Amino acid sequence: MLNISQKKELVEKITKDLSEAEISFLIDYKGLTVSQVTELRAKLREVGAQMAVVKNTLMRLAAKETGSEVLIDLFKGPNAIIISKDDPVAPAKVISEFLKTNDKMQLKGASLGGKFLSDEDVKQLAKMPSREELLGKLVWTLNAVPTNLVNVLAGVPRSFLNVLNAVKDQKDAA
Repeated sequence: MLNISQKKELVEKITKDLSEAEISFLIDYKGLTVSQVTELRAKLREVGAQMAVVKNTLMRLAAKETGSEVLIDLFKGPNAIIISKDDPVAPAKVISEFLKTNDKMQLKGASLGGKFLSDEDVKQLAKMPSREELLGKLVWTLNAVPTNLVNVLAGVPRSFLNVLNAVKDQKDAA
């Protein structure tokens, strides 16, 4: 049992985490075994997200005036909050994959930039490429432009040299 000062510290910590969060998910974990919850936490940690189980009254206090305020009405029953401060897509993928194999867990909703995301919205978000994939494509594109430019610019003298060689061959044959 937490005393009042511990509860205040916990609310302050969660408020700080929620205000810094890129995305937050609210799940109903009722029916999951301890090993399943541990597995989910480990997978979320791998992608830079964290999962916490906190009393609903404390979560309501912490979520006020943060982007996760849209989830306040869903704080009923056994809930866990998943917070990601970086990439919103990676934890959405982990949660969607976990939901496919664990039908007891339920995604209640998510908050992305202060906007509510339904279960279907999170599934669509999970289909998007991750931040790393997008950065990789950007680097490839940025690298491809100068490479293609060099090939085009080198093609002009190469073609001119081919024409000169053809003229030389023609004069040598005559």
